[in-house]
Amino acid sequence: MNPSQTTRAYVIAEAGVNHNGDLDLARRLVDAAAQAGADAVKFQTFRAEDLVSRHAPKADYQRLSTHPEESQLAMIRQLELDHAAHRILHDHCRERGIAFLSTPFDPVSLEFLVAGMGLETIKLSSGEVTNGPFLVRVGATGKRVILSTGMSTLNEISVALGALAFGMIMGDFPPEPDDFARVRRHPEGAAQLQKNVTLLHCTTEYPAPFAEVNLRAMENLGDTFGLPVGYSDHTPGIAIPIAAVARGACVIEKHFTLDRTLPGPDHRASLEPDELTGMVEAIRQVELALGDGRKRPMPSEMGNREVARKSLVAIAPIRCGEPFTSANLGVKRPGNGISPMAYWQWLGRVASRDYPLDALIEP
Repeated sequence: MNPSQTTRAYVIAEAGVNHNGDLDLARRLVDAAAQAGADAVKFQTFRAEDLVSRHAPKADYQRLSTHPEESQLAMIRQLELDHAAHRILHDHCRERGIAFLSTPFDPVSLEFLVAGMGLETIKLSSGEVTNGPFLVRVGATGKRVILSTGMSTLNEISVALGALAFGMIMGDFPPEPDDFARVRRHPEGAAQLQKNVTLLHCTTEYPAPFAEVNLRAMENLGDTFGLPVGYSDHTPGIAIPIAAVARGACVIEKHFTLDRTLPGPDHRASLEPDELTGMVEAIRQVELALGDGRKRPMPSEMGNREVARKSLVAIAPIRCGEPFTSANLGVKRPGNGISPMAYWQWLGRVASRDYPLDALIEP
């Protein structure tokens, strides 16, 4: 499925590395995502030595949730799933009726997901926005791309899109320095991006402070690049993804875990299964509530019009032949008589019959 071509938000339950390298735990994450009603469950595909150098430090949030003396490389090694595990999870997703997605972090992992597993959609993390060689390779696969844009300026995103478009049109070979911008502006490049790329607004902190979510920037992305947009959320709770759908997000991505107290870098900033279920349910309710934008009475309202609206009534007894005045003509419920908007037209008219107190005035 192409998430950019659906009127329903495509909800990605981000299992990420919350399996802690345990295939059984990963399978249970698939079960939880399917039970919650998510459209896809997403993992991460990498070879630790190809992703992280032995000198790479941990992020602050990773230091807080893992052994402080452990290197990022050592941490990542424990979270790696081999190719056989990926195939098992892919089959399990098919059995559970949920799409399998994964984020590649190196060329070998990208090739495996595309050629080895036949994935039609590649989800790229915010960290790849400046990884030009990798973006060109991703574009050259011809697959759909969902690109998170955390930590990025509009100019960096523009260059990243140029690299993807270059790969889509020119294939995977070394570009000239100005080729990215030229290809992104080229009609064929723009068409390929429009067809294949969705951008996700994101604040890359775990958890992300509410004051730094800047949700309106999602619309800024759409207006600037003319591409479908969504939101990858790292805030606590479920309020912000729901708000993003109300503001037009076509894709929602949210981390989840079976238990926030498990060891590992991402568990603390993740939803638990009941919360994930609540988020998906709320998103679907918001989508129903958005409607088509045309203001008109709804079928469920029609029965309440007579109860809630008002009509012209006699607020004092009126005899046949008496004129209607402000002293005897008023407005009260129910609304199945003459509309109060005709009040001024009736002042001065002569009653054609007797009206007791509270009687509806008849035409």
